[in-house]
Amino acid sequence: MQKNLFDRVRRGGQLLAIAFLFSSLAACGGNVPTTPDPTADVPEPDQNTETVSPSDQDEFKVGMVIVGPKNDAGWNQSHVEASEYVMENLPGVAFDYVDKVNPGDRPNVQGSQVADDLIANGAQMVIFNSDDFKDDALFTAQKHPDVAVIHVSGDYAWPEGKNYQEQANLSNVMLQMYYGRLIAGCAAALETKTGKIGYLGPLINDETRRLSSAAFLGAQHCWQNYRDRDAAELEFKVTWIGFWFNIPGVTLDPTKVADDFYNGGYDVVMTGIDTPEAAVQGKKAAEAGKDVKFLHYTLRSGCSLAPEICIGVPFYNWGPTYQAQIEAAKAGEFESAFVWSAPDWQDINNADTSAVGFARGEALSEENGEILDQFIQGLGDDTINLYTGALNFQDGTTYLAEDEIATPQQIWYMTQLLEGMDGASE
Repeated sequence: MQKNLFDRVRRGGQLLAIAFLFSSLAACGGNVPTTPDPTADVPEPDQNTETVSPSDQDEFKVGMVIVGPKNDAGWNQSHVEASEYVMENLPGVAFDYVDKVNPGDRPNVQGSQVADDLIANGAQMVIFNSDDFKDDALFTAQKHPDVAVIHVSGDYAWPEGKNYQEQANLSNVMLQMYYGRLIAGCAAALETKTGKIGYLGPLINDETRRLSSAAFLGAQHCWQNYRDRDAAELEFKVTWIGFWFNIPGVTLDPTKVADDFYNGGYDVVMTGIDTPEAAVQGKKAAEAGKDVKFLHYTLRSGCSLAPEICIGVPFYNWGPTYQAQIEAAKAGEFESAFVWSAPDWQDINNADTSAVGFARGEALSEENGEILDQFIQGLGDDTINLYTGALNFQDGTTYLAEDEIATPQQIWYMTQLLEGMDGASE
């Protein structure tokens, strides 16, 4: 069963995770990335880094390169909160942050340049918190072989992945976020009255196709099995803005995209971007008399943005996963690994044991909450496996044949959206 593929021994009692190292599959070597430009401007450390540390001068310092604002009420804030979790649990650990490392806020700054600066300031580990930093992470690991490097997402450390690079001081860390998306999609389908669900998407890649497709699978399953409705009656539309958050003049404006959903009859809007436009515009739509609801993303407290219309939040606990990696590095035992941390199905909202959770909002009815519990239980005991064929891609080609169960690689490398979804695959 699929569940067995994702079991891994806890490390130090702190983490339920998996490292996909399947000896039966041949590793595929990737191309070495283009060397980042060493002439790019780098932010001065006293202007653009923030240090949070204990008073102990012998602390273990971790540098974090953050793609967006660290207080964005979404993805980036969740990583900062994870660092706070680590510092609460591991005395003597300090964090340096540089946020807004992206083409809009810092057009001449590359992640590897920021990492150089953090390392010069004493960082013994560097965490890159976005898929966008894939090549920066590898380049940094190659340039600084004595520094532990973590890339959130990516597959350079996965021997059975498509782009494996043998680099002893580089690990990829990810959470099995698609489970949160399956749950969120189910909740959306239970609560929609129009049968129209909008998905506010960032840029298009394997990760975002994986997560939006998971939301669709959860929605379709619960629409058909718990609401007894025909699949053709469910509309699931993805609109991509072009990046993880708004860059004026470069991306679509997520405020307008959210408004278009709410004004176009989509009474439930899910968000996959880092910032809270789905919540903010949903609140405005509700105040204008529209019967609308939303699901936030990644940050456990996300419903607080508009509690009355929030169905829930699929949220992600990076803290225990980070802690395990930092403990290993502090002990001189850091090893390259591909870690895909799992939910704790006995208690998915346990911040110490579960990488994936779901915070319920006021707009999720008690009845639908009970149905959602059944769905979550089915995911946990593997009586519900939505990655079982037959499933087709958007263009009608086969994703999974009849009764075929997806491998981790088939889930990770989602090359198209799925049949039944409305939205671009490329």
